[in-house]
Amino acid sequence: MNNLQKVGGFAALAQAIIYIMAFVYFGAFFDFPGTGDTAQKMSFLADNQLMLSVVNLVMYVFFGVFLAVLVLALHHRFKSCALVLSQLGAVFGVIWVGLVIASGMIANIGLAAVIKLSVNEPEQAMTLWSTVNIIVEGLGGGNEVVGGVWLVLLSCAALKSQQLSKTLSYFGLFIGLAGIMTIYPADVLTEIFGIGQIIWFIWLGTSMLVKPVVPENDLP
Repeated sequence: MNNLQKVGGFAALAQAIIYIMAFVYFGAFFDFPGTGDTAQKMSFLADNQLMLSVVNLVMYVFFGVFLAVLVLALHHRFKSCALVLSQLGAVFGVIWVGLVIASGMIANIGLAAVIKLSVNEPEQAMTLWSTVNIIVEGLGGGNEVVGGVWLVLLSCAALKSQQLSKTLSYFGLFIGLAGIMTIYPADVLTEIFGIGQIIWFIWLGTSMLVKPVVPENDLP
């Protein structure tokens, strides 16, 4: 059990690192010409296809794999004292894993299709690019409802089982509620969830590595 918790802790820290890398890349290096003409936009995508594909692979697919490990580890951590909450949380966690990985696959396949189409039909390629972005954002890029529900359920399970500190559990509850609220299209909610998750993943990962699972017979 403790080995699984350590693996889960490393997975949580890896997810925090991926979040930070994504913020740095899109904040400092990704300079998509939003005001340029179609030819400039397609040229930018073609010139940056490799880097964008790698970023999508790490940000979505790798993140999803680490998330799957964390979902399993947390389910095992909470199930003895909060079985129903732990099971329900695992269900939403698995759904989120699927959505995140699917987002990355669609983003990369869509990017390749857009660049190929842009050679002969640049206007149609631009329309396709917009469509791909909408699908990716809807699945997991801009809508964090499923992840928010997962985090709320986990935080409730943590409070009931007392397997994590109350401060961490309440913080997770707050961030989870912010994720659920991203059903309303406001960038600030997505930013709160993203930044909050970085802190939560680091805090959680450290706790899972340092603090062993409390035996059931030691709980009050």
